[in-house]
Amino acid sequence: MSQVIVVGGGAAGMMAAIAAAQMGHAVTLLEKNEKLGKKIYITGKGRCNVTNAADMEQLLRNVVTNPKFLYSSFYQFDNKAVMQLIEENGCELKVERGERVFPVSDHSSDVIKALQKALRDAYVDVQLHTEVKRLLLASGVIQGVELKNGKKLYADAVILACGGMSYQSTGSNGDGYRLAMQAGHEIIPCKPALVPFEIAEDWCKDLQGLALKNVQATVTVDGKKIYQDFGEMLFTHFGVSGPLMLTASSYYVKVCPSAECCKMANLEIDLKPAMNEEKLDKRLLRDFEENSHKEFKNALNGLFPSKLIPVMIRLSEIEPTKKVYAITKEERMRFLKLIKHLPLTITGTRDFTEAIITQGGVKVSEINPSTMESKLCKGLYLAGEMLDLDALTGGFNLQIAWSTGYLAGSSVKW
Repeated sequence: MSQVIVVGGGAAGMMAAIAAAQMGHAVTLLEKNEKLGKKIYITGKGRCNVTNAADMEQLLRNVVTNPKFLYSSFYQFDNKAVMQLIEENGCELKVERGERVFPVSDHSSDVIKALQKALRDAYVDVQLHTEVKRLLLASGVIQGVELKNGKKLYADAVILACGGMSYQSTGSNGDGYRLAMQAGHEIIPCKPALVPFEIAEDWCKDLQGLALKNVQATVTVDGKKIYQDFGEMLFTHFGVSGPLMLTASSYYVKVCPSAECCKMANLEIDLKPAMNEEKLDKRLLRDFEENSHKEFKNALNGLFPSKLIPVMIRLSEIEPTKKVYAITKEERMRFLKLIKHLPLTITGTRDFTEAIITQGGVKVSEINPSTMESKLCKGLYLAGEMLDLDALTGGFNLQIAWSTGYLAGSSVKW
């Protein structure tokens, strides 16, 4: 029986260990934390967005970096296979808006319990509080690992599934990159992704906690549009967050790995995307006519949430106490433009402590996409977030972890 060591007890590592054990290998899973799946516990706000139930084309469309690399892993262990494995091990699942898949219980801990059951049933030897110091290599072939305490564990294959750099409190501190580099792998520079934006305008602070639904966001960098979509956003004390902004950030960091590299990054919010300018003007005329004798500051309750009104008045440069009937056409058109093109200046993103995922990682051209084996080191396999793969929110990143982990585990040679 061949010996397989899996380094990292997150989503990819647990799935790799299950798959390798099911293939008949003797598997040891090493996790430096006190428990398995520490990052899974906090995903989906503690509910765990297990995967996405969309078809394969849709899954691949939501992968931002290197989607073609994932064809083999996605097709060999797809979203339906993930759902089946988790449900067979005692965690019932449900599909919500956007095809997002969650445990029926809404508790991420139930997903962990299901995976732990699968590990037990496959006789995987799980060792917690066990940190790997370095790989044991000989003439380009993996021999095993050396632990932080100096103990050496020998194996026929090693699977690295150490995670990226996001949510570092869970142990994802870049250790996997250091181990991969020992085997000669190149690391594409890592950046925080699916991460909130920092904004220059101080009025964002006045709107802290305000969520806007069904708005359109457009991000331009140095005059070139890099992202546009509809969705929900949230104002914070430092800028903007929410699903729409997190998605936009994954495209932003691709062209702006640091704030210094961009001359100008702008975010424009269309507060009324369902109306073109002509329809919006008719709406403003109707509202202004109904409130013609009111002061401007008291005539906007039907247009915006109350918290947004003072900011819109300030930015409109229309005197707050001006009677609505006295507002000129020029002022009204300027106000209309503000509603359709609310301008913000992006100064950067928050750091890895607030990022959902890591963009960058081990260069995928050095990995065999059909097996997840290193092209540089025989018997070494890599999976999950430590690879240069990332996707949008909605369960797609966990699907990358499940699929690449399973493929790595099931591809280990005898």
